[in-house]
Amino acid sequence: MTQSTTNTPSFPPPQDEGSVTISYKGTTATLPVLSGTNGSSVIDIRNLQKDMGLFTFDPGLGTTASCESKITFIDGDKGVLLYRGYPITQLAEQSTFPEVAYLLLYGNLPTRHEYNEFVTRLEEKSLLHEQIRNFFNGFRRDAHPMAILCGTVAGLSGFYPEGTDTSNETSRDISAIHLIAKLPTLAAWAYKYSRGEPFVYPRADYSYSENFLNMLFARPDTPYKINPIYSRALDRILILHADHEQNASTSTVRLTGSTGAHPFACIAAGIASLWGPAHGGANEAVLKMLHSIGRKENIPDFIAKVKDKNSDVRLMGFGHRVYKNFDPRAKIMKKTCDEVLQELGIENDPLLELAVELEKYALEDEYFVQRKLYPNVDFYSGIIFKAMGIPESMFTALFAVARTVGWVSQWKEAFNDPLRRIYRPRQLYTGPEERDLKSSKQW
Repeated sequence: MTQSTTNTPSFPPPQDEGSVTISYKGTTATLPVLSGTNGSSVIDIRNLQKDMGLFTFDPGLGTTASCESKITFIDGDKGVLLYRGYPITQLAEQSTFPEVAYLLLYGNLPTRHEYNEFVTRLEEKSLLHEQIRNFFNGFRRDAHPMAILCGTVAGLSGFYPEGTDTSNETSRDISAIHLIAKLPTLAAWAYKYSRGEPFVYPRADYSYSENFLNMLFARPDTPYKINPIYSRALDRILILHADHEQNASTSTVRLTGSTGAHPFACIAAGIASLWGPAHGGANEAVLKMLHSIGRKENIPDFIAKVKDKNSDVRLMGFGHRVYKNFDPRAKIMKKTCDEVLQELGIENDPLLELAVELEKYALEDEYFVQRKLYPNVDFYSGIIFKAMGIPESMFTALFAVARTVGWVSQWKEAFNDPLRRIYRPRQLYTGPEERDLKSSKQW
């Protein structure tokens, strides 16, 4: 999918939709209501504290718009996900991951010339400085790949200082290319290091996804044969995970960037946030759940425990905090999962058989249907990774490879925002009132 483009598209600013009035202790404030291109309108509360001496209270910031963005739009009730206005289903079916990366970074799909130039830049920057190999020797062999990614990504600033000048647009673009190009190499090397195998270098004759698979699985004594179904599956997974609006890790990147920190530090912070089991570790949790179920015969008993409100057993990989309908990414992921399983066959893998049976069971159970607990993207991605031979410890690292594109796009956008300020949330203080310090020798 390529389209001609010359400049980053421009859009009208938020529109004034009227106002709301708040009264408190005899004081009244009028707050503007603003509307964007899509989604809910927002109440502009920037002057609330100045006018009324009040802050808002929103634990988890679930109903707070922390920024203005033109990158990703989600309508959770309708199951809609758009990248720069394009439906995720169309992009996943018709585009390559580098095309989507270009779209997120620059606002438009590339022309063929722009695409070829962009891919060449990624290929040139995919190599790591040889001294970065020494970083890996400082980690234990059993170190989690995410620990290695956090450390090495932050360390990139010491090797590529030309990407740390945040005041320069060219420098910001250079750092974005470095990060998108080098994350697959760093992630693959983290895996190789854990296995005690030689590092595999990127190749210019492979696509982005083919390169990643080759760096993961090739060995000096056993060249890796690229399976087009697997490489296409990985490409789709990277596209589907590339960005997802202002989630925890993206907000972390924006928050860190608001201090003026260079992008290598900001993306390292995003990786650390993604590592949490409630965020990027969800697909790994799916596999752990399947291991705990054990056999297909145990599914009814497991489902009964999930339904029991007094039980702490959870059905992982179903439902989503934002989507109250079927996750649009999950539809593509299910199709991809079916293709991979058909290519591989699941007769000799009880865990994959169990996953397929659990999916069928949950989709037909009225309890889950009524609550709209459909399989989400994490359920299928975990199964696909398992089928392709990718170990569970690498699941979140692959997520980081995909999400780096969204992170750097969001970081660049935030840096160019004329309203950019250092993040400084407030709090509802419930600690002790002021009290006098008595002598420390009172005992």
